[in-house]
Amino acid sequence: MIGQFYYCLGCTCTENVELLVSFPPFSPVFSFLCLPLQTVQTHKPHFLAVHCQEVGGKNYEASMSHVDSFVNTTEPRVYLDENYKSQEHFTALGSFYFIHDSLKNVHQFDFKAKKFKKVVGKETYSETLESTPSLEKEKFPQDYFPEVGNKVFFHPSAFDLVNIHLFHDASNLVAWEKSPSVYSGTRQKALGYVLDRITDQRHEKLPYFVFGDFNFRLDSKQVIESLCSTATLQTVRAADTNEVDKLIFRESDNDRKVVLQLEKKLFNYVNQDVFRENNGTSLLEYDKELSVFKDRLHELEISFPPSYPYSEDSSQGKQYMNTRCPAWCDRILLSPSARDLALKPENEEKSIVYDNIGPNVCMGDHKPVFLSFRITAGAGKPNANKHKCCVVQ
Repeated sequence: MIGQFYYCLGCTCTENVELLVSFPPFSPVFSFLCLPLQTVQTHKPHFLAVHCQEVGGKNYEASMSHVDSFVNTTEPRVYLDENYKSQEHFTALGSFYFIHDSLKNVHQFDFKAKKFKKVVGKETYSETLESTPSLEKEKFPQDYFPEVGNKVFFHPSAFDLVNIHLFHDASNLVAWEKSPSVYSGTRQKALGYVLDRITDQRHEKLPYFVFGDFNFRLDSKQVIESLCSTATLQTVRAADTNEVDKLIFRESDNDRKVVLQLEKKLFNYVNQDVFRENNGTSLLEYDKELSVFKDRLHELEISFPPSYPYSEDSSQGKQYMNTRCPAWCDRILLSPSARDLALKPENEEKSIVYDNIGPNVCMGDHKPVFLSFRITAGAGKPNANKHKCCVVQ
């Protein structure tokens, strides 16, 4: 396993530049690359920025060698955090950048020299990311979530491309306790920290794209109350601790049929179709975590089903696992200036696409999502001509 999933941003250059943002999971034999590659072929991107979380997969000690094998078959600029023996600094994040030959005079920001430098050839960094000048790497402060210390973001340039992996819901039972959940508050604090860092006074402000696993969840208490509005609740407590062990919601009649059983890592709802019908969009009213940042982050309209948690059974491409309430965890978000670039009046509506990949095929527990749109070459950089950034020749 190379990684749980990845995110990529790409651009196709004719007279303009088309951006493609996508994120599918890797598999040990790369079979899950087929559909994402078909999407890439459709949009013919000339620039791809691939952002990985959980590099090496969940068992990175045994699988990191597969990452190196993949890197050796590609021609990108690569930044991989593979040093899992250093838990103080290990993040399990990685970024790949692929540049088409037709893109000339591409420049990348050097954070130490504080200027753009021309991109030349293939480069791979894996052991010295802390001292690598062409990206910023940070860990969240430990007091954000003491149990999880390996969620970070990368901050490359010339457009700011932010690779992010926020904290998950550790327990369905805790998430149910109040609205919004304690986990939602932790993610809000962490995302605010990221946005403050990438918009501070250290560097020139640029349009930025934040894409990754935000772990955004539906408001558990509200969505469960809606799904089980006519059900009665049974609380089961552990015999030794008297703590809540499970919640069982039963119909009042119909032989008291179980509608939902909720445990720490179980969300067993009687009718998964509610998350698929009309792409689950009736549940978007409970998707509230982004609303806190409505003045700082924007998203195109969601028209695809929740991206997580899909079954990892290769024969169950549309089935959700009964572990978590399905949610749109995987997102592509834009700063106001990045949104303005994507939604320029001269852009044809059909050139802007925000969708998933492989809706009927097993792609791992996260379903790939991509954003495609067109921008003018060199756009987004006030001094693009000065820096000759992303000029097509």
